[in-house]
Parts: sequence; C-alpha cells; structure tokens
Amino acid sequence: MNHCCIAIFYFFFLLLPISLLSHCTRPPIIFNFGDSNSDTGGLVAALGFPVNLPNGRAFFAKSTGRLSDGRLIIDFLCQSLNTSLLSPYLDSLGSNFSNGANFAIAGSCTLPKNVPFALNIQVKQFTHFKARSAELLDAGINSVLGNDRFSDALYIIDIGQNDLADSFTKGLSYVQVFNKIPSVLAEIENSVKELYDQGGRKFWVHNTGPLGCLPQKLALVQNDSLDSFGCISSYNEVAQLFNEGLRKLCQELRSDMKDVSVVYVDIYSIKLDIIANSSAYGFSSPLMTCCGSGGPPYNYDKRVSCGFTGYQVCDQQSRFVSWDGVHYTEAANALIASKILSTDYSTPNLNFEFFCQ
Repeated sequence: MNHCCIAIFYFFFLLLPISLLSHCTRPPIIFNFGDSNSDTGGLVAALGFPVNLPNGRAFFAKSTGRLSDGRLIIDFLCQSLNTSLLSPYLDSLGSNFSNGANFAIAGSCTLPKNVPFALNIQVKQFTHFKARSAELLDAGINSVLGNDRFSDALYIIDIGQNDLADSFTKGLSYVQVFNKIPSVLAEIENSVKELYDQGGRKFWVHNTGPLGCLPQKLALVQNDSLDSFGCISSYNEVAQLFNEGLRKLCQELRSDMKDVSVVYVDIYSIKLDIIANSSAYGFSSPLMTCCGSGGPPYNYDKRVSCGFTGYQVCDQQSRFVSWDGVHYTEAANALIASKILSTDYSTPNLNFEFFCQ
C-alpha cells in the first residue's frame, strides 16, 4: 500500500465511530492502571489539579481531566468493545463503575513505592474497591460488581514512561537510568501477580513509547545526539531496553501463571512509525506541539503549560501528533488505537474482542 493510500485509509477510519467496528455484544469489565497516557480524570479528582480547555476540545468540547485535546488510547479501546469510557476511581461525583474503573493518575511511576500514586498503590486501591464491592453486595446492594466479574475482567497496565523520563530529567546518567530498569520491571511483575492473586486472568500490557521523540525532552535537552528522525538517541535506546525486558517478563508470566492471558503490546513501534512516516498519515510537524509556546521547532516552553496563561494552540482542523509536548492528540491516539486493534503489534496476536464476555 503506497503512502497516499495509507493516508486515505486512516482518514476514513477516523471518520467512523470506532465502536461501529466491533461485534462485542457483551462488553467486559475493565480495570486500568497507569499514568497520564491513560488518566481519564484521576489527577483532577485526586488533587484538584486544573486541566483547562483547550484540553478536551476535539471530542468532549470541555475539559475532562484528560491531557489531550480529546480521547485517549484507553477511550478508543473501550469504545472498540462497546463499553462506556472508564470513570476515574477517585472521582466521587457522577462516576459509574458498572464497567470497571480507572486507577491511572498522571505523573505516576512504579518507583518509589508507597507514594501517591505509584503502581502498587493503584493495585491497593483496586483491592479495596473489590473488597468494598463484596461488602455492599452482601448488604443487598446489587448495583456493584460481583466477585465473578473481577475474575472475568480485563486488566490493562500502561506505566513505566515516567520512571525512565523523570530519571533523565533529574539528571541521572544513561547508565543510572539503565540500572533502574530491573526494579521497574519487578514492580510491574509484583502488580500483575497481586492482581492474579485477586482473581485476574486477562492482562493487556503496553510498553513505553519513544521518549526521545517527545517535544518536551527535545526542547529541554541540549547538545545530545539525535537520530535520523530528530529524536534523542539515548532516551529511545533506554526505552527499547526497558521494552525488551517487559516483553520477556510478559513471556515469563504466561509460563509461570496458570490459565492466564498476558498480551504485550508494542506501543513504541506504533508511535515511532507515526513519527517517522507522519506525512503519509496526514500529520505535520511530528516533533512540534499543538498546544504550547515558543514556536518552531518544538513549540514547547516549560514555563507555559497548555491551558495556562501565554499558551498558543494550533487550529482545530490541523493534524499534529503531539498535543502538549508529552501527550498525543486525539487524531494520533485514534491511529495508535487502530494499529493496536489490528493485532500486528501484539504478542500473542490476540484480537482485542477476545475479551468480550
């Protein structure tokens, strides 16, 4: 398929509601754990952190706490299974947990442990959610999830980016960040096994994207070696080493745990392909933010956050990959989700509709 055909295909794909492509008549319960890449409003609910318009403008026409102009990858995955978008676990008003809950919080890492909102804390919150659901069910409240729903649920894990990227930001060397990888992987392993002990049997694990291609990093890091795509080589190399370790961990988990599905999804390759072939997919300036400050080449200024005084935002009809220098636009997220759903980047190549009940 030539570049023109690729662009046309994805253009028409984005015009379709992704839920119409699904044959899932019994949507699964979904529990999501992660950071800002899949936070559907948890940071706002937890800390009251302001996430202002134009965040949310493309789909919701208001801010929902998502760090994007619209839907995230997790939203498109939910829609692909005909289930409602996930409510943040910590949002006490207007939430509906009948289809699961989202424990992801922007800024979350796996390390250090036992601090809000590290991965193991998110898992502890899930454990409390499950126990509380059982208590309410015993008390005759039938609007909560029964224990059987937890064992049949889908558990999505999308975390690790901040462990690596924040370490570079704090001045750690390449070797020091590399040496952190085993500890990060150990925390992900512990969390999966804890969820398994709680009855989880279906796991969907995303690796981390090309950190060196984030406009934020490119604008802040000086005198570093860039690759042929204009991305920071050392950052991407560490991300790839982490991803290889995560791939092997998922393989080991499939061998070690009984009656389990653990799907490893190569988000890195998907995102790098979009950046490398941006024009073929109809995107412009893949390393420049849509909502930021400072102009080319990256339009990122750490003193001016999207939605706060001084920001400038691209035209809503324009197609950018990066929304704010760290997070992706809805258009990019839709394309990423479509590639995930193709199963070409999943190991094993399990169709996402497998998780329909």
